[in-house]
Amino acid sequence: MLEPGAADQLPGGLDPATQVELAYATASALVSRARRHAPSDPALVRRLLTLVETEGVETLAALWASSAPSSLPGALWRVYMLREWVRRDPVTVSERYKLGIGRQPVAQVVAGAQDPPGPAEMLQLADEILTGVFTGELDVALERAAAFARILVTGTALDADWIDDTRPTEAAAVTRRASDLLTSAEALESAARRWRRGVLD
Repeated sequence: MLEPGAADQLPGGLDPATQVELAYATASALVSRARRHAPSDPALVRRLLTLVETEGVETLAALWASSAPSSLPGALWRVYMLREWVRRDPVTVSERYKLGIGRQPVAQVVAGAQDPPGPAEMLQLADEILTGVFTGELDVALERAAAFARILVTGTALDADWIDDTRPTEAAAVTRRASDLLTSAEALESAARRWRRGVLD
């Protein structure tokens, strides 16, 4: 691994200010163009939903992952990563969602998953939330994503507690996932509030 100073000297790397500018510009362009055209263009919606699959996680990470959590690129990154987790492991997500819904009844209503929430329902919910970013009210979509994450925080933490006695190393990793999900939920809630105030950039 290169030291940060050495990495900065590599040709072709973006300086941090340029990367921030690029993150905000691409997020803003994507959302504004999508919100103009996606409601009447199902093919565009499908392309936006599958952006991770077609462009790769690394591409989106390079664009948005280091952005401020409650910024537009930071919020987009978190919504896409929630969908990607569901896409890659719908069984685990649905099991943890089931664990969490009993303790998060308000979040369950906001998230809007069908009952019972199996793997197919989790995939559908993830697609609905991301579609809402481009075709519905952005603050509502971000709040749904946050509620979805909060339910998963609870279910993931409960899962970590149950496996701690037999697999402590795995339990520690699951606990970190719950903590990361909580950070994402809080960032998405903040982004929704900022959008309503007209200051989400």
